[in-house]
Amino acid sequence: MDKTKIAFIAFVTAILIFGLKLIAYFISNSVALLSDALESIVNITASGLMFFSVCISDRAPDSNHEYGHQKIEDISSMLEGILILAAAILIIITAVERLFEPMELFKLDLAIGVSILATSINAGLSWYLLKTSKECGSTALEGDAKHLFSDVISSLVVWIGLFVAQISGWEFVDSILAFLVAVLIIRIGVGLCIKSSNRLMDQSCKEEEKKIMDVLQRHTFNFIDFHDLKTRRYGNQIFAELHLSVHGSLSVKEAHDLTDHLEEELIKDQPTIHLMIHVEPALEQ
Repeated sequence: MDKTKIAFIAFVTAILIFGLKLIAYFISNSVALLSDALESIVNITASGLMFFSVCISDRAPDSNHEYGHQKIEDISSMLEGILILAAAILIIITAVERLFEPMELFKLDLAIGVSILATSINAGLSWYLLKTSKECGSTALEGDAKHLFSDVISSLVVWIGLFVAQISGWEFVDSILAFLVAVLIIRIGVGLCIKSSNRLMDQSCKEEEKKIMDVLQRHTFNFIDFHDLKTRRYGNQIFAELHLSVHGSLSVKEAHDLTDHLEEELIKDQPTIHLMIHVEPALEQ
């Protein structure tokens, strides 16, 4: 299944999960379950953004975007992080209001059962999105997977706390739980924003640089040295460049054939890395 279809399924599922969590809130009148439902509103928006970004990123390069459109997935991932933080703020506001005006909780067993159903769907979808994101190198799918996983964690915290509130009668636990959920969500949102911003800033790809050097070191007998290796990520593609010092006696064709050979060897091992080699003659001793 391609990532566009998976993104659409995630969007539709987010709407279903929101409906289930809203039902759980209306059954119980729990602000903790309401916070869970509020996060699902953000999930719907985030999944919609992801679906849009994946559709755009799959477009072929054009005259205005000669390197393709995959950068939009990093933008989508950044926006998801911001939306996660917005959800946390909404949860905190709601929890503060309920802390000063506690309300009676109803039918927690039934409400938690509905919440467990919604969260089970979330957990399965999160796992599948994360698995697919690693296979196709999609940051948008990865962002949505982590977003959904944050929802799963917050739901687990809510269930435990509501069980404590039910057996103890301490209704204020409901608001405290909402605060804990907000803290967990903030942590995930900040992490996603940092990772996305690093990719948008064209941070060096250290792991891929090592792979390039491994390939070059297998062919050191063909050249004198290499230097000024630079890398940057564009979606799931890596663009790299380096300077290759060769013997001055090599003809232009021989130098060209050498760089072609090195690039072909790299593509065999790492098809997502696009290497550009600048050849320069070494100073004769």
